[in-house]
Amino acid sequence: MPKMTFIQRDGSHREVDAPNGLSVLEIAHKHDIDIEGACEGSLACSTCHVVVDSGWYAKLSKATEDEEDMLDLAFGLTETSRLGCQIVMSDKLDGLVVKLPAGTRNMMG
Repeated sequence: MPKMTFIQRDGSHREVDAPNGLSVLEIAHKHDIDIEGACEGSLACSTCHVVVDSGWYAKLSKATEDEEDMLDLAFGLTETSRLGCQIVMSDKLDGLVVKLPAGTRNMMG
């Protein structure tokens, strides 16, 4: 089974099983990683914002225009920012590393 690593807000690394077909957001929730996902993956918020390790960023499919629009609202946006709900695990992403940003901005509340 593919694995991925979350770099948590305190700097600790947590490697978890990352089943193919699940999004990074779903994997985070499955392993009690602190990602909110206020819109439950419907691409209506930016609370599942993650910073993808630069070595992995180019291996992801390109962000859609809708994802780019939501990322514009994300707190602490970087060049390798993506929404966790839009990254779907596959064998080619085995070993993926993402960092949780220092905070989130929930516009839904």
